[in-house]
Amino acid sequence: MIWKPNVTVAAIIETDGRFLLVEEETAEGVMFNQPAGHLENGETLLEGVARETWEETAHHFEPTALLGVYHWKHPKRDLTYLRFAFVGKVMGFDTTQKLDDGILRAVWMTPDEIRATRDRHRSPQVMICVEHYLAGQRFPLAVLTHL
Repeated sequence: MIWKPNVTVAAIIETDGRFLLVEEETAEGVMFNQPAGHLENGETLLEGVARETWEETAHHFEPTALLGVYHWKHPKRDLTYLRFAFVGKVMGFDTTQKLDDGILRAVWMTPDEIRATRDRHRSPQVMICVEHYLAGQRFPLAVLTHL
């Protein structure tokens, strides 16, 4: 059998010192995460992160840079994730959009609030992405090639 990691995309969105997160139901309980999810067949990474952000937060997301690529092995499951995290901006919000199943709410949090909820993060990728963002890490979208 061929092993394959789970490819995910995540949106790192900051406005006025607050980051957009989602509070969601998971197998480990209610957790915080960036708007994120699995890349779907036939979509580009940029299409995937825009779709996931829309489905989970009702915000239209425009990626402007790649924050980084994160490899994480879940400590309790036989799952490995390869996360492509994107920085960008929200370009509108639709109050009538129903959020994805399992998403309890979208919430804007300060870095200190995010740090204070570390025990309720979906993965360590949540905090490291915020820290990398605050450190100014960015890569141009031109590093991505979709053939």
